[in-house]
Amino acid sequence: LNTQKYPLGIPPPSEKDWPKEDEEDFFLLDPDRKCDALPQPFRMINKLVMQVFESAMEVIERREMLQEAQKLKVQPKKCFPTAEFQVTERPNCLAVSGKYIFVGLSMGLAAFDTRDFKDVCAWDAAKTEICAIHASDLGNECHALLAVDEMGLAWLFCFHKESFLLIKILNEVKDISQRSTCVEVVLSRGGDYAGILLQGNTKAWLEIYQLPKDSWLTEMEKNAGDAEERRSTSSFEVGTFLLQNLPVSAIQSDVELDPPVLLLTVRPPKPITGTSFKSPLDALKEVDDSVLGLGYNHLIKDSQWELQEAIFRSTYQEYLEAEGVMEEEIPRYAIFHFLLPSQILEGPEMKVQPDIPVGIGVHWDGNHNFCLYLLDHSPQEKADSDLKPDVVWPCAAPIACSAVSSCSRYLALAGEDATITIWDKHLGYPMSVTAILEERFIRSIHFL
Repeated sequence: LNTQKYPLGIPPPSEKDWPKEDEEDFFLLDPDRKCDALPQPFRMINKLVMQVFESAMEVIERREMLQEAQKLKVQPKKCFPTAEFQVTERPNCLAVSGKYIFVGLSMGLAAFDTRDFKDVCAWDAAKTEICAIHASDLGNECHALLAVDEMGLAWLFCFHKESFLLIKILNEVKDISQRSTCVEVVLSRGGDYAGILLQGNTKAWLEIYQLPKDSWLTEMEKNAGDAEERRSTSSFEVGTFLLQNLPVSAIQSDVELDPPVLLLTVRPPKPITGTSFKSPLDALKEVDDSVLGLGYNHLIKDSQWELQEAIFRSTYQEYLEAEGVMEEEIPRYAIFHFLLPSQILEGPEMKVQPDIPVGIGVHWDGNHNFCLYLLDHSPQEKADSDLKPDVVWPCAAPIACSAVSSCSRYLALAGEDATITIWDKHLGYPMSVTAILEERFIRSIHFL
């Protein structure tokens, strides 16, 4: 007799009946192959091999997807040289102006014609290495060249009728201990102005020169006519063979061109210190004779600066020690541009031409301000050692680099906070602000 004490039900699974990890798919296995399972440790080795194989297949598939995506992109056109010219010495730099290519060599300068790529003329009188060169077309087959050698000297040349003519070394001094080093040179389009950035032992400054290109063109044309007369006279006396061996630079060796005129000397802004004003009225009176935006006209005393500095250092002492923060120094590098006329740079009685610069834009390393200077300052302002800017554009962060468009209307300022601002210089307002990814530093910016 079978008596049931409890109701029928499904018993709970016991731990011994749980499926093992190795036997999860046991119901899919062939019963005849059940005894063919690998024993340990071969099963573990098999798993490791399969994982490596699957990882390799994932990498291969990912690379194939990237290659397919790359094929769908527009491929850049490969350009191959159409011609070449041989240089006898090591080239360091080059500049193009008109139909000529000027190359700075380890021993002087060389000019090449772009039509046949042949050596036209060379200059090695000073036996110096040229490290940087800028060129501008003055018209009538005349070109202005500004070169910097290995010693930091700025050489100003005039190239006319396949001949180099040295005009002046802009930073040459009699006492070599007082010599300043040229670290940057810029020629304006058309060759009306030239700027050089100089560094001394403890200071730096910017010099802007006006190039008398009209008198240069007149003198070079006059000299070319005299050379033709001498050539026709010498052909009967000396002979054609000797005249052909006479270098062109020797024919023009007696030409003396007018030196450039120093217009401006721009120095870096002074550090902001405590105020000397006793009341707000004194500060407001000073505003009439100064430029807004530099931050000099304030009412913060030296004691307040010192108190704020002490609070800051005590609060962030551990970060300052880790970063090794240095004291504020006078900047020694600047980026500057020649600017064409605009509403901001045009005075009430200025006579300007649309293709000739009327001012310069300067920003010094680590400074927040982009300063604009007019090129037609009065003689009293030229003699002033502390020239004040005509317009100041303050920025939220220190300016890292800048660029001006070819039409000189748009100005791009990149800050150290990786923010790029495009300004309309003609109207004076920002057109766009773009923030780059964090922890990025913009070193160069250009208009295309």
